[in-house]
Amino acid sequence: MTQMPTPRGRLTPDRPLSDLTWLRVGGPADWLFQPEDVEDLSDFLAALDPAVPVFPMGVGSNLIVRDGGLRAVVIRLGRGFNGIETGQGTVTAGAAALDAHVARKAAAAGLDLTFLRTIPGSIGGALRMNAGCYGSYVADHFLSAEAVLRDGTRVTLTPDDIHFQYRQTDLPEGAVITSVTFRADPGDPEALETRMADQLAKRDATQPTKERSAGSTFRNPAGFSSTGRADDVHDLKAWKVIDEAGMRGARRGGAQMSEKHSNFLLNTGGATADDLESLGEEVRKRVFQNSGIELVWEIMRVGEPAGDDKPE
Repeated sequence: MTQMPTPRGRLTPDRPLSDLTWLRVGGPADWLFQPEDVEDLSDFLAALDPAVPVFPMGVGSNLIVRDGGLRAVVIRLGRGFNGIETGQGTVTAGAAALDAHVARKAAAAGLDLTFLRTIPGSIGGALRMNAGCYGSYVADHFLSAEAVLRDGTRVTLTPDDIHFQYRQTDLPEGAVITSVTFRADPGDPEALETRMADQLAKRDATQPTKERSAGSTFRNPAGFSSTGRADDVHDLKAWKVIDEAGMRGARRGGAQMSEKHSNFLLNTGGATADDLESLGEEVRKRVFQNSGIELVWEIMRVGEPAGDDKPE
């Protein structure tokens, strides 16, 4: 067993991860580290054996941890990393701040980051995935991010360092985002609140928000998210090609493609990670057979399948 550094934060061995993901599945991490603050995180990573893998985890909103768990130190940021500060046309949010909270605090200050209001998860994950909806993406508002690299070095990342693409970024391996600064246009707080309320109502009408899901399962083959406009085109939307392949409502074990929105993968109760991932792979296969379109997972899948022996 690798000798672990002694941090000020909480370091837990063999920590089950299922209760930390929205889909409520997954085996244990070798270690779960919840740092006290940036210095604690930096010192820990500097002292950690470079051969030990590190996996930064947000609130688990877009994640399947496989049933055998993760042979890594999972780093989960908490209270010391969820502050939100507004400035002149800017908003700086800790990586653990929830996207919805950032949108609301910005709106209260007369700053428009309303696109974040309906995106599940935290700011660190939103940056990593270049999250977006209604035609706006993190990339459109991103100014800079603070991060701690795998060797403990603290750095500031600019747009040139990140290489934003649809639903992905190129972040350094093992880097942990600690805060993000956004550019935000001015807006009337009341009008911004009204817009967010409308967006929420539209989301709740079309998506299974009361079910256990991880948001959109696959990226849209079109290469962009829904604009929310009346003239939105649906031909290359993931839900459309899933429907055309006859997979709306498809089930495997406790996993199901939602009847309400067929690009949402649900744990209807008692699903394993294998049920969920296998159903997703079946959907990919059927869509490819039907339309020649190869769906790409938007949900991140990590860890080992059940039954893989854990090394000593």
